[in-house]
Amino acid sequence: MTPDLQRMVWMPSPPLAPLDSPLDLDHLVRMTLGDAELEREVLAMFAEQSTRLVSAMTALPADTADLAHKLKGSARGIGAFAVADAAARLEAAIRTGDEAARALAALKEAAAEARAAIEAILRRA
Repeated sequence: MTPDLQRMVWMPSPPLAPLDSPLDLDHLVRMTLGDAELEREVLAMFAEQSTRLVSAMTALPADTADLAHKLKGSARGIGAFAVADAAARLEAAIRTGDEAARALAALKEAAAEARAAIEAILRRA
């Protein structure tokens, strides 16, 4: 893979989220047009999906890159940019044969942080 193509594969998300939060809530509000009920529904769906996808990737099956790609898109949609970036790094690591286990560990951590933030939000609702 050429260096230009490799950069495109795992280009980081824009730094929209505050560094101390796993979710960019302003982005979520924009994506849901300020509909609080839709925000809660989307967050709950993402929490369930991220759990399922990360679990499916644990043994690094052949479709790990595809699963990471799916999670990356979902994470960007709700403003979980750290999850999206970690999923992009895993996707790139799988495709290039780099350290996939380390990338998966980082993805698990980012997803757990996002789920904890989501749970806190859903409890307040």
